[in-house]
Amino acid sequence: MAVNILGYMERTSPIHKLSGITKLIVFLIWSSVAMLTYDTRVLLVLLIASLVIFQLSKIQLKDISFVLIIILAFLTLNNVAIYLFSPQQGVQIYGSSHVIWDGAGRYNLTWEQLFYQMNITLKYFVVIPAALLFILTTHPSEFAASLNKVGISYKIGIAVSLALRYIPDIQRDFRTIAQVQQTRGIDLSKNEKLARRLKNVISIMVPLIFSSLDRIEVISNAMELRSFGKHKQRTWYSARPLLKADVFTLMISLVLFIAAMVITFHDGTRFYNPF
Repeated sequence: MAVNILGYMERTSPIHKLSGITKLIVFLIWSSVAMLTYDTRVLLVLLIASLVIFQLSKIQLKDISFVLIIILAFLTLNNVAIYLFSPQQGVQIYGSSHVIWDGAGRYNLTWEQLFYQMNITLKYFVVIPAALLFILTTHPSEFAASLNKVGISYKIGIAVSLALRYIPDIQRDFRTIAQVQQTRGIDLSKNEKLARRLKNVISIMVPLIFSSLDRIEVISNAMELRSFGKHKQRTWYSARPLLKADVFTLMISLVLFIAAMVITFHDGTRFYNPF
């Protein structure tokens, strides 16, 4: 079955109609709030808002299920690593210790540590929908134009745009090469042992890398023949002007940022302490 990892998805939704620069600024504001605050109340509000906005975008969970599985795996690994390397971090932050389970040495499980790691998890769940929405609802060319509008060189914008644009092509090449290799008797199913499957994956990755390098060379030659980079500025076919919906969205985001910062730092610390 074909599994699309990431890429622009054409939909008719209020989120798709927003300008790329609006979505970029909102994403930066959203991410800044999520990174700066450890106030659980703020994070919960942002999480609910993220889910509502994601619903408005008309992007289905099945469209990004593979990406979510990968993210959840890394999130689980991150939480395990936090506890292994700093099991008393929550106790140090909140200044109290309510033990749930007595472990060996410093590995006591406390409510403070669970609360701290819950906030870390909330941060992920707040940022991930915003990041996915920005990628899935913004056309790569418009994304490049948005980066250029905020002062980033158009060369960097084009590079990012090309990377996003060719993700579906790389996925298609991977599936094609995998099917060819399977017809030659290379088994990638669960019937093989894990070590053998990993070895078989290498037989796919090597031709995939070479095909990607060939594509890079073709694109580079085409851009060079068209004198890409000769001028300091360029125009953008996909750039869209700011509409009333964009201005309203930016104002709401700014108000949200200010309110979140006031709630977070009103008592001199960015950690909400229920203990």
